[in-house]
Amino acid sequence: MKIKGLRWWIISLIGLATIINYVDRSAINILWPYIYTEFGIADADNKSALAVITTFFMIAYALGQTFTGKLMDSVGTRIGMTLSIIGWSISISLHAFARSLFSFSIFRFMLGFSEAGNWPGATKSNAEWFPPKERALAQGIFGAGASLGSVISAPIIVLLYVAFGWKITFVLIAGLGLVWIIPWLVINKATPDKHPWLTDKERNFILDKPKESTHLTIAEAPILTWKELLKFRNTWGIIMGRFFIDPVWWLFVTWLPTFLKESFAFDIKQIGSFTWVPYLFAAIGSLAGGYFSSRLVKNGIDAEKARKNAIAIGCTIMIISLLAILYYLSNLKETPIFAMLLIGTTLFGFQFLIGNLQTLPSDYFNGKNVGTVAGMAGTAAVLGTLLTTWAVPIITKTSYVSFFVLAAVLVPLTWISIKYITTKKVISNKI
Repeated sequence: MKIKGLRWWIISLIGLATIINYVDRSAINILWPYIYTEFGIADADNKSALAVITTFFMIAYALGQTFTGKLMDSVGTRIGMTLSIIGWSISISLHAFARSLFSFSIFRFMLGFSEAGNWPGATKSNAEWFPPKERALAQGIFGAGASLGSVISAPIIVLLYVAFGWKITFVLIAGLGLVWIIPWLVINKATPDKHPWLTDKERNFILDKPKESTHLTIAEAPILTWKELLKFRNTWGIIMGRFFIDPVWWLFVTWLPTFLKESFAFDIKQIGSFTWVPYLFAAIGSLAGGYFSSRLVKNGIDAEKARKNAIAIGCTIMIISLLAILYYLSNLKETPIFAMLLIGTTLFGFQFLIGNLQTLPSDYFNGKNVGTVAGMAGTAAVLGTLLTTWAVPIITKTSYVSFFVLAAVLVPLTWISIKYITTKKVISNKI
């Protein structure tokens, strides 16, 4: 049996896994403003308590990025992604049995460690299944999964919460990941060079490498240690870029429901009605950013230059949007729809650039180093996010001005990292 366009089936499953990933992780942020009193937490302490829970998640997420990145390179994405999604499905179901802030934190730690595998796994899978000229588009599809997960999570979680309560909500969403495993194992039988369902035409297209490429073939590429990889400026550029830019996304993923409740006095039904809007913008931005750089590569632009052009555009959109939010912030309480549009534009810019940034490990490295570099960058992203997570309860005591100032400062630091730390020449994995 041969299936045309098998690579698009693979990336579709990756995108679906990412949607499930975000539904699971978003549940606590959406429900928390309305359930924290059940754990004896005072109103004044609810943001600090959420920060504690998020910290446990993010520490595990940081550890998991590096560990699972190495795991994906060791056992492959087929088994690696399966283990990851089983782990996070079990972890999210355990949230239903939380009885205190401590037990919530433990279950969030388990969830963060296992959910981390989705990112290096997707990056490595895209490097295997897509040639450089399509790789950013594939990463954009994967990134759109994160945004679409945030789009549908609020309405789904609110409906389940209203119908069944928060405990059953956690159990029901856990089942999504376990169901996903079935088509993943059936369709993703092997890598492109060995997959029995792949047509010869598509196999040759996927495995074809430009003559001028300085990359070693996957078989020849040496497996580098973390220490050896850190000798490359490219590694540091990717790491620092993720360290600065990912916290901006997480500022909204973690705190948007709380921001809306405190600033606009939204109830949980209004949260479900409004919070999907910015993430719809983000999903469009992810696809647009991937299409933009892939189109440049197809037109003969060097892949590295195409990615950086897309990152520059995304940064520009983000900084303009964040400055607009700061300018109009005092008036946004009267126009929540306008606030959602500005936040949506910010997240559009983020997703426009992040898929291209996440593609850089597969542009600069290959073989059994792609997942490792992607995992290291993911760990750096989480470390940056932890710092902002700890800062938010402090800087938002009286207003959210500092919240948006912080986001605006991080954007140009990202561009500096990508522009001036990474090299202009694609390296060949040689020390």
